[in-house]
Amino acid sequence: MINYVWFGLLFIGIVVSIATGNVQAVTDAAIGNAKTAVELSMGLIGVMALWLGIMKIAEESGLVKKLSIALKPVLTKLFPDIPGDHPAMGAIVMNIAANVFGLGDAATPFGLKAMQEMQKLNTTDDTATDSMCTFLAINTSSVTLVPASVIAYRVAAGSTNAVEIIGPAIIATIISTTTAIIAVKLLSKSKKYRTTKPDMKMAQTNE
Repeated sequence: MINYVWFGLLFIGIVVSIATGNVQAVTDAAIGNAKTAVELSMGLIGVMALWLGIMKIAEESGLVKKLSIALKPVLTKLFPDIPGDHPAMGAIVMNIAANVFGLGDAATPFGLKAMQEMQKLNTTDDTATDSMCTFLAINTSSVTLVPASVIAYRVAAGSTNAVEIIGPAIIATIISTTTAIIAVKLLSKSKKYRTTKPDMKMAQTNE
């Protein structure tokens, strides 16, 4: 769908430029911004490599497991259907940690891993569990305390105070994440969604 949106925007831009006689301006802008995009991407390599390396070290050193234990009281309430020592919990911690530092690209693999592990606890293939919905809601709310990527963008763009974005990011994160969690928990208790709630495999095992 997004491809159609981008194609539509490009097509409309080209048609309007032809109709208004600004074809050369559009061409120059496209080339100039393509160059800027490459420069920004190259500037982000160092930041991304640093944090991806830190995340990998944390995973291999066992820090993720310790972090999971430290966050267990909170995560247990947010994801009551997932055992504390399940691999899904470690992937969730890594995903949230990466998002906290504003590393969406680094968080994506952990998010996919978390979903895969949570699906192993799901008895159905076409219906998400409460934990999966909660995790998706938290990710959609964009949990970010230190937006490293945005800071890197600002530095690359020549900002004189690139870190001033941290304050607004924290406020926005608190509001969006709180709203997302409240919404998903309320909806999970509604009659409409309780009727399609899948059973968890671990629950069946305990029985």
